[in-house]
Order: sequence, then C-alpha cells, then structure tokens
Amino acid sequence: MSGHSKWATTKRAKAIVDAKRGAVFTKMANLITIAAKEKGGDSDTNFSLRMAIEKAKSANMPKDNIERAVKRGTGELEGEQIIELIYEGIGPINSQFIIKSLTDNKNRSAATIRHIFTKNGGAFGSVMWNFERKGVIRILNEELEKNNLNNEDFELELIDAGTEDIKKEEEGMTIFTKTENLQNLQQFLDGKNIQTESADLEYVAKEETNPSEIEKERLEKFIEELDECEDISDYYTNLNI
Repeated sequence: MSGHSKWATTKRAKAIVDAKRGAVFTKMANLITIAAKEKGGDSDTNFSLRMAIEKAKSANMPKDNIERAVKRGTGELEGEQIIELIYEGIGPINSQFIIKSLTDNKNRSAATIRHIFTKNGGAFGSVMWNFERKGVIRILNEELEKNNLNNEDFELELIDAGTEDIKKEEEGMTIFTKTENLQNLQQFLDGKNIQTESADLEYVAKEETNPSEIEKERLEKFIEELDECEDISDYYTNLNI
C-alpha cells in the first residue's frame, strides 16, 4: 500500500504467524519463479530475482523453497506455469487499488479477486490513470542513524545517483526513482553498505486521499482479505494510511 502502510506490509511479512506462513511462502515462490523465468536463474545478473530472493529471506522462507522456485522458473523443475496479471478496482469509500496477481490459474484469480471487491462494496474499474510506475526504495530510520545519513549531503548524493523524490516518513526514508534507475540506485546504496528495507517497482498514486478513522475501520477487513489471498502478490492504492 501507499505511504506508511507499505512499511507495515513489509513488517507483517517478516513477522508472519504459522497460520499464514503457507500463503506468504506461496506468494514469495511465485515472485521468484516469475523473475527467474523472465531473466534467468542467476541472482548476480538478474536484479529482479535478487530482490525477490531477498524479500523471501526476510520472511524466513527456507532455502530449499527458494531454490525450488528458481528451478521452476528456469524450467529445471516441472510445475504449473505462473503468469502475472494486473487488476484495477474501486474499493470501500471509493478507494483506488491496483492488484498484482501471480497465479497458475487466471480464471480462479479473476474470480477470487473480483469476489473480494464485490463483497466489500467495491468493483473492478479503471484507476490506472491516477498511478505511475516507479522504482521505490525504503530505508529504516535505524539504518540511517547507524550510518549517520540524516543529512543534506546524503540526499544530494541520492539525487546525483538518480533519485527523483525523497519522502521522510515515521519509519524511515522512501526514495522514488524512474523504473530504469532502480538497479543503479540499489547498487549505489550497496556500495555504501546501506541496507534497504525494500526495493521494488511499484505503482505510485499521483493523488492520494486521507481516510478518516471511521473510514479506516471499513477498509481494514478489505485490506486483510487482500493480504491473505494467495493469488495476490502485491497491491497499491491511493490511500495514505
């Protein structure tokens, strides 16, 4: 999700309970499989695969599961073909959502995700006009403080490395860049031994909306269902929660 909630999504992935572990590992495996299928199974040369593997490791996904997902993507292991699908929809309180699905059954995926929208008073609908795809990197405050990076000099270095915008948030710093600059910017941070909380391509809302406390309660169940759906790899919204 946009804003603070994306930090929360990352934290939930790292602190998943056993009841939800299988669903999370399925999502991670599909992400790895797609990345390996598109650009090969070498994480040293496949940036997307490297990011997917790091995300899986942060959720404590076993090494064997990761290796199987890579081999499934490269064709070394047989399995159902995983495809990526994008859905657009209007959620509760006229919120806008873009859903990324990695699935082995597009009919099931469409039906399941449509059902989540309709049962919560929403529907599929065009919202992409309010989003643009960007490279997004997040760095926790603890990492910034450890490396003494809360200063203008570091921000200027980020801009020189290709950063378009920097957002200071409660949990840390969010860095936005063009999609084609994400890998170079991540390599710049790696060169400085700066650990990132997440680095990925995301759909970022051009205009956000700030729901009230009552509206947040209406959104809670809907968002929880999106989190728990195995067919949903990620989702993006214009909500600033």
